[in-house]
Amino acid sequence: MKPHRIVALIARHLYLYRRSLPRIMEIFYWPFLDLVIWGFITLYLARYQSQVPGFVTFFLGALILWDMLFRSQQGITISFLEELWARNLMNLFASPLKPSEFLAATMAMSIMKVTVVSIVMAGCALLFYSYNIFVVGLWLAPFVINLVITGWIIGVFTTSLIMRFGQEAEVLAWSMVFLFQPISCVFYPLEVLPAWLRPVALANPAAHIFEGMRAVLTSGAPPLSHLAWAGGLNILLLVGAIAWFYRTFAYCKEQGLLVRVGE
Repeated sequence: MKPHRIVALIARHLYLYRRSLPRIMEIFYWPFLDLVIWGFITLYLARYQSQVPGFVTFFLGALILWDMLFRSQQGITISFLEELWARNLMNLFASPLKPSEFLAATMAMSIMKVTVVSIVMAGCALLFYSYNIFVVGLWLAPFVINLVITGWIIGVFTTSLIMRFGQEAEVLAWSMVFLFQPISCVFYPLEVLPAWLRPVALANPAAHIFEGMRAVLTSGAPPLSHLAWAGGLNILLLVGAIAWFYRTFAYCKEQGLLVRVGE
């Protein structure tokens, strides 16, 4: 991989934000709106269900962490769609740019988005609801890292599907991540799920992260088991997603689909 190609692709996407209000809203306004709406819902529920200890902490913390995963996935899929909408995909891959460099650039873009969105949401949560995301402690760092990698997995897989099936699959860029939300145990513990669905949830790295967060907040116990499972599953699934991307890219290149994708 050549670093200058990766940096050039990152710069190409960053320039899009200079005079684009919708793209800026994606980073600032929509996360803020999510936090405000769900924050008020949380306060309302907490007022009438005060017997549930730490309800606000669970809910707002889960919301912020889930948005990190979502933005991580969006950083990859939206970057790919930007190239698709600009009819620039063929130009990119006609250049010396390698698929690995393309993925590295989109992953870097996702980290930038997650960083900015996290600062916005954490600041607003502290300002409006006196909620400090750092109540999770030092465990917040491995939680976030694993959630970002999970977002990459979903993003790379979704990008492969859009590349293969074209415009009809573009809706997956926004909907795919929500297919995993019910088995991610974001706002409820694993025990809430039916018995037959729990093994499926345990195969999802995100479920271990949110279970680990609840364990830290309720008992202060180190979530080492959950982090180990999340890390192991993330490595395995990320390798699989990247391998699938390479296979799909080779197929699309051979069949000439890169020219027609997005039409």
